[in-house]
Amino acid sequence: MIKVDNIDFSYGSVPCLEKISLSLQEGKIYGLLGENGVGKTTLLTLLCGLKQVQKGSIEVDGFTPYRRDVKFLESQFYLPDEVSAENAKAEVFARSNGLFWPDFSIEKFMEIMGIFEMDPGKKMNAMSAGQLKKTWISFALACSTKYLYLDEPTNGLDIPSKAQFRKALMSYTREDSTIVISTHQVKDLENIIDPIIILDRRDVLLNASVQEITDRLFFDYGTTLNPDSLYSEQVPGGFIQVYPNSTGEDSKVNIEALFNTVHKHKDIIKGIFSHEN
Repeated sequence: MIKVDNIDFSYGSVPCLEKISLSLQEGKIYGLLGENGVGKTTLLTLLCGLKQVQKGSIEVDGFTPYRRDVKFLESQFYLPDEVSAENAKAEVFARSNGLFWPDFSIEKFMEIMGIFEMDPGKKMNAMSAGQLKKTWISFALACSTKYLYLDEPTNGLDIPSKAQFRKALMSYTREDSTIVISTHQVKDLENIIDPIIILDRRDVLLNASVQEITDRLFFDYGTTLNPDSLYSEQVPGGFIQVYPNSTGEDSKVNIEALFNTVHKHKDIIKGIFSHEN
């Protein structure tokens, strides 16, 4: 379990995260959303120990990430948005570097590369940006870690590759894993991320499961505007609108509409979900 307690982080005199608190449970694939510059990547690097919190604390199964204990490092993998083009064949790189993770499987790596229709014998520095991203995703999943942090994993992937990514993620992660995916490409991942975190620089605006969201908000795809709508947007054939779910009806979450609703009505949304955060 991950506990983030009242953390602050700044770059020099420029605040990035202020008084951020949240908890992350096992067996979940979290979608980490937020506007540019609110600190999503910074939060991921704090969780994996690449940066040190300046105030507050982070605890991951009793470990303080920045201390970089070996057992802690073995349990987690962070994949940044920009990945390196190593001067090695993909399979050779995976075999040699996978030794750092006790549960790494070269067989799993090869299978995931197969899902991506990738040649593991190709040198990584001869790959296109998309091919390189798929190779690194294959390696990250093959490490079989309990904690997996992915920063914009679908950036640079074409449409078939995004479907392959979803298949690999659902097929090759541990049931007890905590996965945090920072993304702007919400349509690529809206059917697999649950819970959803919406981050602001000074607050966690939302940290709720899809079920909790649909229990409290209704996503209406109709032709008539509801006077209680918190957010509405015209789409072909009508509107997508979001308003408090007063009847308990089920609806399908539209993550873009949810994100816009939360940012338009921060205090109202916090009030609706306050006892869950």
